[in-house]
Amino acid sequence: MKDMDVDLIFRIAAIGIIVSVLYQVLLRSGREEQAMLTSLAGLIVVLMMMIQEISNLFETVKSVFGL
Repeated sequence: MKDMDVDLIFRIAAIGIIVSVLYQVLLRSGREEQAMLTSLAGLIVVLMMMIQEISNLFETVKSVFGL
């Protein structure tokens, strides 16, 4: 496993931890809507990171096969 792969896993885990903590704090303070929006924002950030990685994968496959 490359360092970049481990770095990506740690970044995603960190986002998950931060979003979970923020969600609980907001939920316990009666801000359910903001808690849900925080979760949604965290999901979008992680999905954008994954889209970039998938794009990099496709570029690598294209270069390997000369497409």
